[in-house]
Amino acid sequence: MRVLLTLEYDGTDYVGWQWQDNGLSVQQVLEHALLRVLGGETRVVGASRTDAGVHALGQRAHFDTHGSIPVHKYPLALNALLPPDVRVIHAQQVADDFHARFDARGKEYTYRICNRRHAGALTARYSAHVPVPLDDMRMQQAANLLVGNHDFRAFSASGGSAKTFVRELNEVTVQRTGDELSIRVRGTAFLYNMVRIIAGTLIDIGKGKLDIDAITRALATGDRLCLGPTAPAHGLELTRVFYEGGL
Repeated sequence: MRVLLTLEYDGTDYVGWQWQDNGLSVQQVLEHALLRVLGGETRVVGASRTDAGVHALGQRAHFDTHGSIPVHKYPLALNALLPPDVRVIHAQQVADDFHARFDARGKEYTYRICNRRHAGALTARYSAHVPVPLDDMRMQQAANLLVGNHDFRAFSASGGSAKTFVRELNEVTVQRTGDELSIRVRGTAFLYNMVRIIAGTLIDIGKGKLDIDAITRALATGDRLCLGPTAPAHGLELTRVFYEGGL
């Protein structure tokens, strides 16, 4: 039987989703919990390999089991063993050939910004602090240029394994609620550090350090130097993963 989990986690104290030699990963603590629940080693496959410090509200991951535990009881059983910064929210049975990563039809990320003079004590782990005023309307104008099919090589950090840089973004929105800004990016697939480079660039546009046309130039030339810095990891959250059939 193949089981699909929905997880949320605070990525602050983890080296990312995937097993690493240099520290503790979310995949590692989840597989250790499954070992205790199922009585044997179980490999978990995640939909997104979030980086160190990145959070998740809607990570998805599958595993196979021959155990007799009812599927709906996995969240309770696993959460009793997982650290408090990793939670299984939902579990459901899926087809044996379902794949959490390769069957994903899209992902949504949210980048959060605390836009006031002093950083927030309660939001510091989950939002990037920008102490100078940001023009969110200007940021949205720039964000609109990213929607559609483009060659996003300028928005990709070195070290990625992509065979093509063409990606489709369905939505890029900038929303302000008081002194909190969120950048929501929804697309079919993403390049390495792509959302954080988008966020860093929109922040610089909001500051007035970059003009809106920097987006157009970067898409046309593929030149990373046209863009802003890679925004800090802790402001980023994997919000949702989309599958056919509404899984």
